[in-house]
Amino acid sequence: MFQTKKKLAKLLIACMAVAMPLTAALPARADASVWGAVIGAGIQMAVQNEQLKQLNNTEEGRQELFKAMKEKQGVNTDPVLNQRVDSIMANLTAAIAQVDPSIKDMPYNYYINPETSFNAACSLGHNMTINTGIFSLLTTDDEIAVVLGHEMGHGQKNHVLKGYQNSIPVNILATAAAAGGGTAGSVGAAVAANYIDAVHISKPMEWEADKLSFEYMTHTSYNLGATAAVWQKVTEEYGSNQGNFAGDLFSPSDHPGHEERRDAYAKQLSEYSHGVVTVADGIVKIHDKEFVAPAAISSMSGAERSYFVAGNLARYYHRGTKNIAAAHVSGGTVYVGEQAIMTPAAGDLSAQELADRFNALQK
Repeated sequence: MFQTKKKLAKLLIACMAVAMPLTAALPARADASVWGAVIGAGIQMAVQNEQLKQLNNTEEGRQELFKAMKEKQGVNTDPVLNQRVDSIMANLTAAIAQVDPSIKDMPYNYYINPETSFNAACSLGHNMTINTGIFSLLTTDDEIAVVLGHEMGHGQKNHVLKGYQNSIPVNILATAAAAGGGTAGSVGAAVAANYIDAVHISKPMEWEADKLSFEYMTHTSYNLGATAAVWQKVTEEYGSNQGNFAGDLFSPSDHPGHEERRDAYAKQLSEYSHGVVTVADGIVKIHDKEFVAPAAISSMSGAERSYFVAGNLARYYHRGTKNIAAAHVSGGTVYVGEQAIMTPAAGDLSAQELADRFNALQK
């Protein structure tokens, strides 16, 4: 249960004992204002941390914050978009459970907000908000899964709590809680909701979440190439300057550049294929020899498509590099064994030409 005002008062008194060691470094004759400031800062910090932990770790706390977030941002109730998100989140949750069963202890709350820019954010307590703008930029569920998996990676590693502790001014939650009106928890939820997309996530945390998103994707049926394709799309749409974005996923001061993230994912794709597949500059190679440079289609550039082809190949070669099956064509799609590789579009080589080229590259 959240602290009542009386309980909060007791907490403040207890926190004074915690704060007292901080004064040891002060001169013995420091005046009362200095002593009071130090003790006050210690109390505020302790109260803030208590607030954040309740919002992050308790069911009542995270539901309070989830409610406050939705009230602040608004909710897009479009049934088609919500069904897509429900499906993606269910698939990712099942995938994460295979490598991190702790997700079962705190399933994610999520909603789509009306904001038209491209972003998503995970807040305290596994509460996620997804901008409507994601669906305008990304045309495939595979790519949306990459973004949501990234945010869930932050949640699984508790990056968000650490980020709040580093980003919210030390006195905000404590001052809000002490000001009266509502429980300490509900006041904290309302204040924290104002910082949904202003959490300080460091660059190492960001790289870790990217790697986790790739790992989660390997336990789904989504195309692994979507990991790099997202950042190819972002680069084409907004350029290489991450400062064009606002919010957690694209913080300009601390986050890797778009091309850096794309290339890191391309490297992971290659490693997943045991080094057989590489992709760069829109060209997919097998054993360092060109396989295909896909043409652009209405919804994707050729470069973006190349990562999807590489993702399919990486899935296949991950199973092993011996006894490679011959490529064949079925229904206009190139397959290797049961793995679909590519469906040619206008401007591409024919499916049979691609199958023949694949087979030639295995010799």
